[in-house]
Amino acid sequence: MNISLKDGTIKEFPDRTPIIDIAREISGKLAKEAVAGRFNGRLLDLNTNLNEDGYLEILTSRDEEALNIYRHTSAHVMAQAVKNLYPDVALAIGPAIEKGFYYDFDLSESLGPDALEAIEAEMARIIKSDLPLIRCELNRSEAIQLFTESGEKYKVELIEDLPEDSIISIYRQGDFVDLCAGPHLSSTGKVKNVKLMNLAGAYWRGDEKNKMLQRIYGTSFFKKDQLEDYLYKLEEAKKRDHRKLGKELGLFVLLDEGPGFPFFLPKGMIVRNELEKYWREIHDKAGYMEIRTPMILNRALWERSGHWDHYQENMYFTEIDEGDYAVKPMNCPGALLVYKQNLHSYRELPIKMAEMGLVHRHEMSGVLHGLMRARAFTQDDAHIFMLPEQIIGEIQGVIDLIDQVYTKFGFSYHVELSTKPANAIGSDEDWGMATEALKTAMEEKGMDFKINEGDGAFYGPKIDFHLRDSLDRTWQCGTIQLDFQMPELFDLTYVGEDGEKHRPVMIHRVVFGSMERFFGILTEHYAGAFPVWLAPIQSRIIPITERHHDYAKYVAEQMKMAGIRVEVDARSEKMGYKVREGQLQKIPYLLVVGDKEAEARTVSIRRHKEGDAGSQSLHEFVSYLSGEIANRHN
Repeated sequence: MNISLKDGTIKEFPDRTPIIDIAREISGKLAKEAVAGRFNGRLLDLNTNLNEDGYLEILTSRDEEALNIYRHTSAHVMAQAVKNLYPDVALAIGPAIEKGFYYDFDLSESLGPDALEAIEAEMARIIKSDLPLIRCELNRSEAIQLFTESGEKYKVELIEDLPEDSIISIYRQGDFVDLCAGPHLSSTGKVKNVKLMNLAGAYWRGDEKNKMLQRIYGTSFFKKDQLEDYLYKLEEAKKRDHRKLGKELGLFVLLDEGPGFPFFLPKGMIVRNELEKYWREIHDKAGYMEIRTPMILNRALWERSGHWDHYQENMYFTEIDEGDYAVKPMNCPGALLVYKQNLHSYRELPIKMAEMGLVHRHEMSGVLHGLMRARAFTQDDAHIFMLPEQIIGEIQGVIDLIDQVYTKFGFSYHVELSTKPANAIGSDEDWGMATEALKTAMEEKGMDFKINEGDGAFYGPKIDFHLRDSLDRTWQCGTIQLDFQMPELFDLTYVGEDGEKHRPVMIHRVVFGSMERFFGILTEHYAGAFPVWLAPIQSRIIPITERHHDYAKYVAEQMKMAGIRVEVDARSEKMGYKVREGQLQKIPYLLVVGDKEAEARTVSIRRHKEGDAGSQSLHEFVSYLSGEIANRHN
C-alpha cells in the first residue's frame, strides 16, 4: 500500500502495517513522541493496522487533538481505579473535556475528598503497571451480552440505542473493559501527569428524570510544568473570583432578593461609567448614532421577529391592558422599529444604530454565576443597515472595532464562524450568501477561524470572538451576526438609485457582549487592580500626621481640579496601616505627604504592586497622572 506523509513523500508499506511501525520508519524520535495517527481524516490508535492507500499524519503532543486523546485515556485509568476500589460500581460515560476529563459513576456510597486521594493513588499504581490498551470490535449482540454479564447497565443502554448492524468497539487494559470509540494511548504508562480535581452530581444523560450519578473531574497534561501551571492558575482564579473581589472592593453585590439581578455599588458604577464613556467615544468616531428602545413590547412584535416561536423559554412575560407583553431578551426588534420611522435613501446607508440596552433572560438558577451568567444584563448592541454591496466592508469595520477594544485591554482572542442551526428561519440561499460573506470578510483580512457547525442564531450565521485573559481562560464576548431575515420580517426598505424600494441587509453586533459579564472578566483579568483610568479611586493621599492634613487637602484639591478621582485618608491610624489598606483596596497611586513634601510642594509616590516610586513635584505628578488617564493607559 502507498502511504502519503505530511512532508509530501509517498512510501510503500506491506498491507496491515501498524501506524507505530510507519512512525518508526520515519524517525525513532517521532515514534517515541507519537500519540495517535490520523489516516484519511480518521483518528486511530498507534497499533491500528493499515491496509489501504491513504494520507497519514502522526500526532504528537504538539497537535491539538493529542491532548484530548491523552485525557480520554486518563479517564479510562480513573474508571479502572474506581472499579478496583469499588467493585460494585456501574460505569456511565467518561469523555475528555476542554480543561481535563470526567467520568460518571453509579455508586451506592457517596464519595468525599478522601476518596479522591485513594483513587489517585490507585491510578498511580495502574499507570506504573503500564497496561497496554487493546481495542476489540464486537457485533451489537456480543457487546450487549458482555456488558450485561458484567452488570454495566448504562453501557447496555448506550449500545441498545445504536443500529442493529453497528460494530461496537471496546478497550481492554488488564482486566478492565470499557465501551469506547477511541482512540487511546498505547498503554496506561503513557499517562504521566494527572490530578483529580473535584466531585459533582450529574443526571444520567443530563436528564433530571434519570438517576443522579457521581461525577469525578480530573485533568492531565503531557508535561509536569503544564500541570503545575494549570493548578497555579486555578488557585489564582479562586483569589480573583469577581464575586469575592466585587464585595471586597465595594463594586457590586449579589443578593437573595434578586437572584441573577446584580446590584452595582457607587465604586462599581464609576468603573462601568468609564467603560461606557470609552464605548461611546469609539462608536461616535466610527459613525454610530445612539438610540434607546423600550424594555417591554407587545406580543405581536415578538411573534413577528420570531422570538416568540424560537426563544420563548428564555423570556419573561407580563400583561398590560389585557394584552400580552414580553420583557425584551434582545434589542434588535426595537432597532428595527426605529429604522422604520423614516423613509431611507440608498445614499444614507449604512445606517449604524448603537444601544446600551438592558435585557432580561430567564436562566435556570443552577447556571447563574455572578456577573458572568445573569438574568438581567446590558448589551452594547449595535445594528447596521446597509446595501448588499456594503456587507464585506461593514463586517470588516466591526472586526477592526472589536480588535481595537480587545487590544486596549490586553486581550488576545480567536474567532469562530457559527453556521445554520436546526431551528433556522429563511432560505438556504440566504444562509449560504450570509455565511460566505462572513468567511470572505475574515479571509480578506487574513484571519484564522474555526467553523462551529450549527451554532448560529436562528436568523443568521455569526462570527464569535473568544478573548483570552491573563489566566489563559477564554470568554465568548463579541459577536457579528449577518441577517437577511429580520429586514424581510419587518418589511424594511430603502429607496434605491432606480427610485424603487429595496431590502437592506442587517448586521447585529456586540463588542463587550454584556457590560456585566465584561465587568466581571476585567475584574478577574486585573485581579481587581484596574488600570488607573478605570479605577474607582485613582489616588489616595496619606498624611503622616495630623499636622499634614492641610497639605493633603491642598493636594487633593489640585488633583480634583484636574479631574482625578482622589481621596484623603485622614484617619488617626499609623501610616503603615494606611498604606497596607490602600494596597488591599488596589488603589493605583498612594501619595504619602509629610513635612518634607509640604515644604517642597512634592508628593512621595507609591505605585500599586511596584512600591516606592520616589518623589515628584505636585505639578509634575498631576500632569503625568492626567496624561495617563486621558490616554487610557493599561
